[in-house]
Parts: sequence; structure tokens; C-alpha cells
Amino acid sequence: MQISSTSGRFSDSLWAVIVFKSWPLVPSWLLKQTLGILFIGAQIHGAETVELGKGSYRLKLPEGVRPLPKEISKMEEQKGATPTNQWWSSLVWERFSQNMFPHPLAMLCHEGGLAVTYPGAAIDARSGNIMGGGVSKGGDFVIGHSEVSQFSDAKLADYSAWFVSSIFEKERCRLQTTFGHGSPYVYCKIEGGSPMLRFAHQPIIWSGQFGQKTLGLTVRGNHYGIFGANGSSWNTSDDQTLINRDHKGYFSIALLPDRSEETLQLFSEAAHRHVVATKVSPTVAHGVLKSHYEITTKAMEGTEGKTLTALYPHQWKYTPDPLLDQKYQSVRGEMKLLRASSFQTHVPIQGLLPMLPSEGIPDRDRMLSYLNKEIQAAPNDFADTYWEGKYLGKLATLAGIAEVMGQQKIRAHFVTIMRERLENWLVASPGEKAPLFYYDSTWGTLVGSPASYGSDDQINDHHFHYGYFIRAAAEVARFDPTWVDDWGAMVELLIRDIASTNPRDPLFPHLRCFDLYAGHSWASGHAKFGDGNNQESSSESMNAWYGMMLWGEVTQNQALCDTGIFLYNTERTAVEEYWFDVSQTNFPKDFPNVALGMIWGGKGAFATWFSGDIDCIHGINWLPFTPASIYMGRHPDYVKRNHARIVEKRPKGDNYNNGWGDLIVMFNALNDPSMAVAYLDDYPDCSLEGGNTHAFMYHWIHTLNQLGRNDRRVRADHPFTNVYFKEGKKTYVTYNGGAKPLKVSFSDGHEVLANPKGLTVSSAEVSD
Repeated sequence: MQISSTSGRFSDSLWAVIVFKSWPLVPSWLLKQTLGILFIGAQIHGAETVELGKGSYRLKLPEGVRPLPKEISKMEEQKGATPTNQWWSSLVWERFSQNMFPHPLAMLCHEGGLAVTYPGAAIDARSGNIMGGGVSKGGDFVIGHSEVSQFSDAKLADYSAWFVSSIFEKERCRLQTTFGHGSPYVYCKIEGGSPMLRFAHQPIIWSGQFGQKTLGLTVRGNHYGIFGANGSSWNTSDDQTLINRDHKGYFSIALLPDRSEETLQLFSEAAHRHVVATKVSPTVAHGVLKSHYEITTKAMEGTEGKTLTALYPHQWKYTPDPLLDQKYQSVRGEMKLLRASSFQTHVPIQGLLPMLPSEGIPDRDRMLSYLNKEIQAAPNDFADTYWEGKYLGKLATLAGIAEVMGQQKIRAHFVTIMRERLENWLVASPGEKAPLFYYDSTWGTLVGSPASYGSDDQINDHHFHYGYFIRAAAEVARFDPTWVDDWGAMVELLIRDIASTNPRDPLFPHLRCFDLYAGHSWASGHAKFGDGNNQESSSESMNAWYGMMLWGEVTQNQALCDTGIFLYNTERTAVEEYWFDVSQTNFPKDFPNVALGMIWGGKGAFATWFSGDIDCIHGINWLPFTPASIYMGRHPDYVKRNHARIVEKRPKGDNYNNGWGDLIVMFNALNDPSMAVAYLDDYPDCSLEGGNTHAFMYHWIHTLNQLGRNDRRVRADHPFTNVYFKEGKKTYVTYNGGAKPLKVSFSDGHEVLANPKGLTVSSAEVSD
């Protein structure tokens, strides 16, 4: 698979999409019902709904759903669905922007131009949160226009995988700024006047002098290179202003990691190689996800060559490419500088399963009593997309438990409830208000009714909500593959809303929620916050990619499965680095906590949106516990450290029968399952978080107790595997969703012939 780019308005910013070379982007039923044609036809004829198989979605805003804005701040040339849920999304939601944090720099678009600053120089974690320096309207300096004191707006000009261009215009005057993740540069083009830099304080010029094209200077303790075109000159009219005379319509600014002539020269060599395309090309082979990050530049003068970019910890820890000694500080940890036009990361793939094996059910009678309790419970009323999703997720997990027990009637009971509820959601009947899905053509998004937490008018949390639906749909399809023929198109519409892989998708932007360079998703659709965008529940993001992988496997749609593998394993590394800091290299030394509840563009918060309780701050990044939650046990020493901190700080200590104590026990079982077994034996009907069940709590704990910890050292050439290690014995569990036996090879030399349509369990004695 490959994430490639197609041209936009400006040559120095392109937009990226995922392309799969050897598999169709959409399944046959979707190709037969081309959604763009259906949608356009429905609009022309004034229809309120579009039919897909037996499902349908609405085109008219349902009663009770809050409308999205009618205006989008983008250039007219930007056609199609608008990207949301990105680090720069406030640019398209507002007249200018809120603070944006591409790292190592931070930016703010306002009436005077683009404010630029380096927030990494002022990181402080003593409050219990990781706070970076903010972005004021003055920044370290403002990139402006000599003929315009106030622009009326800044609009999205174009974008790529991790770069964006903004346009400031007034009459014949124009300023275009291009910047992106990892880049120490801001690339600029100007018309109708001269480049003007307004500094927050008088800069100290330590290299060059007025009248020259290149200056090295320091402002507020931060070092910059200022690069004009050949023949141009930087001059000043006062102590805090620089103007570039005799320019050629382009210039660049760069944040320097140190104040030295050698570093300035290094950055000068690449200063006029403007970035014109970025892409990621992931491949999966032998249990390793290899992602090739490529930066294409255009030489505005001089020759083509390498550029400079800074890698985040989840990148530089997994790259084989040589790095420079220079680095920057960020709220994500150190960013290390690379001089190249591309780099790679090699990430070991964490296998996952649709359900845990029967070996984790030593007491069948006890498990049956748990399942029967769930059967006897009255079905939930239809709720909003989030709480409905949590209920569907609970049912999906229960169905898997019944399956491995051979309890087909019980499994059918849970599947029937999921099927009926999903089908209700996936049909928009005439005059119906809810439950249904509505498509907003202005923004290009699918909104569920009832909506929740701003999933309607702000496009918040779609991957959180729809991930539950997708996983439940995969469970129904595993039970009844023919269900896909009638309902698969609507399920894949949900997938496309959160992670479209089609470069010419007529309805949705590509990978709406995922940040390809930062390595994780963003929850806010608009990012209209002073601290940039944010994501709280990283685990619910992982749940979405889990559901996507399962759906791809069940429907034999390799494109969707591969996309899920890429998203799940890339975000997994980001969770380990930024939410957990499992290796203790990224959190500042004065940070007193062992995890973050929320990641923001400009900070890390030990908090949630809904509670300050320590159970919730930790637990929101664990739930929902599913078979795919095994990734959290890759570092059992971290699990131990995390658990100890929670017990130390929570008001009731190791009395877990309160709050989200069940989640704490399940998390700690990744390191110490015997403790969890003892707790559940003492409290067989313990209190539960709303999305949890005693049945899965029992299955999860006893699987780890019977088979051992997750063995991250072992990879497989098939993604649906788990490897456990306990007391000199490895247990290999493989799921094969295909119709034929499948040979699966593991990196330690073990091989399994996996039976079709189910789990295969094998073991081997080992010396270590």
C-alpha cells in the first residue's frame, strides 16, 4: 500500500491519500453502486435519502441534530470534502486560526500574518501537566506583508500528508505560508509587496548584517535563520522590523537547534528547497510494518537535494536512517534532526484476535452464569452514537466468548441483537428522526442521529463512536457472511467517514481522524482551542482500527485490513510514547505522573473532559477492554509502575470494588494476572465500568493467568495472532477467517497450520 499525492492549486502543497496497488479500494458491491453518482442523482431529484443495498442514509438534517457551519475557510480551488480532525483544522473553521502545533514550531494565523514561535524552549511539568510555551499574536515574530497591516482572513490553500498552506489576501496583495510536522522551516511566497518580519523583541543578529540575503539571529532566546532569495537584502526601519528588498517572490525562515555558523550554513543549503509533496508508503512483511516517509521539494533556486526534518520519538526510535546530533524539545519529547528527502520506520506488528481462546475459561459453569446474566438483562434503549456504540461493543465481545465455548445459541442471541440494532441504524426511513445516519454535503461527513459530544456540529469523535459499530458489524459478518451483501456498503460508508483510502472519494476526505506524521488520531473536528487539537481516549481510537482490521479480514478486503494494520500499529507506538512513555524518555523529569489522560497539540494533560478522578484519567485510555487490548501489555514493567502509582494516589487504594477498579485490575493483569484472579474470586460480582462485563473480565484475566503475558518479541506473518509466554512455555493463538487452512510462520521459527473460520492454539517449550 502507498500513501501518494495529487496536485493541488499551488506546486508547494499537495494532498495525500492511501492507494493500494494490488487490491480494490472498495468491494464489488460498492463499485456497482457508485456512491458519487447515487449522491449526485439524489441531490438533483431532491431525494431525502440515498439507498445502499438494504441500507440508506439521509441527506436532510434530522430534527435534533445540530447543523454544521455553511461556510468553510478555504480557497475556491479546494473542491471536495474538507479535511477535519487535523492539527491545523481551525484554519478551515475560523476566519484565521487558533494556535497550531506542527512541532518543533508553533503558528497562529491572524490579521497581521503568521505568528511563529518555538514553544519547546519553555516546557514545564511541575503542575502535573506537561505545558509548552504558548503562541501569542506576536510570537517570536510575525511573517507579514509590507503593504498590508490587516488581512481580512487566512484560508486553506492546499494540504498534504503532513504539510499545509495558508493564504492571506487583500486586493492584489498575497502572502502564502507553508509549514508542516517536523519541519523547522516556514516556506513563503509573496505578491504585491515585500516580506516583512515583525519581532516580539529586538532580535540579536549574530551572523550577517543588514543588506545581506541571509541572517542568523536570536529572539527571546530562540535561534533562527532568515533566508532571502539571491540578490535580495534584509533591511530594517526600526529595531523590531525586517523587510526583504529586491526579493523574487519567495523566502524562508528556519528554527535553528543552536547558534553557530555551521548550523546556519547547513540550514541555508536547504532553505530554498520548498516542500511540494509529502507521502507515506507502508508495506507489511514478516510481521513488520515498514513505513517510507518521503518529502518532495522544488528548488526555487540552486539545485535539488536533501532537506531537513525533525522526527518524533515514535519515529526516531524505529528508524534505521542516520540522524544528526542536533535536536529540538517538544511536549512529545526530543525531536531529532534528519538530513534527507525520506526516511523509514520499522515497527513490529502487534497481532490481535477477534476473541480470546477457550483456554481462558477454566470454569465453564461460572462463565455460563455470567453469560446468562447478560442474556436476562433487558436490552438497552437506543442511545446516541457513542453510548449505542459502547453497547454494541459489549455485545460483540460476549458473542466471541460464546463462540469459543461452543454455545451457538448464546452466540446467536448476542449476534441477533447486534444485527437488529445495526440494521435499524443503517436505514434512514422516510420521516424518521433517529436512529439513522445523515450525510452533510458541505463538509463531507456522516453524522449519526442522535449525536453526542459534538459529533454533529463539530465532527468530534467519529472514530471513537463508529469504531464500535464497525467491530460489531464484523462480528455479525463472521456469524453470517451473507449479511455483508445487503449491509456491507453502509458499514463501509462508516469506515470511509473516519478513514477513507480512496484518492477520489466523492464523499469523504482521506483518513479524516489520523495524523500521518504525529502517528495518532485527533478527536476534535475543529481544533478551535488555544492548545491546538486533542485526543483523550487513545484506546477507543485503537478500537476503531481493530474493527477496521476485522472487517477487512471477514470480507476479504485486503485494502481495508492493511489500512487497519497501518493505523493500529502506528498509533500503538504513539500511545506507548506519548500517553504512557513506557521507556521513560519523553516526559519531563519534573513530571510527577506515569501517564497522560489527554494529548494536546501544545501540552499533555493529566486530565479528562469529564472527570478528575484518577481511575478515569488512566482508564479512559484503556477502555473498551477487548481482545485487541493486548497491546497494552507489551511492556509489563510499565504496567507494574503504572498500577503502583494509581494505587498510591487513588482515595481507596487497592480497594478496587468502586469507581473503575475493574479496569485497574484488568490492566494490572497484563503484568500480574494472579492478583487479578484472586480479586475476581473474592468479588465475583464486583462493580463495573459501564462498557465492561464480568464475562469478559473473567475471560481476559484467566487467559493471561493460564497462558501468560503477551510476548512482544515474537512476530508473525499473519496479523491475527497472539503469542503468550509463561514459565518456559509459549502459546501461539491464531485466527484464520478464510475458508481454507492457513500456514502461519512466527519469527522464532514456530509454524502453525491454522484451521479455517476459527482459532487454532499450539504451544512449544522454550529455554528462555
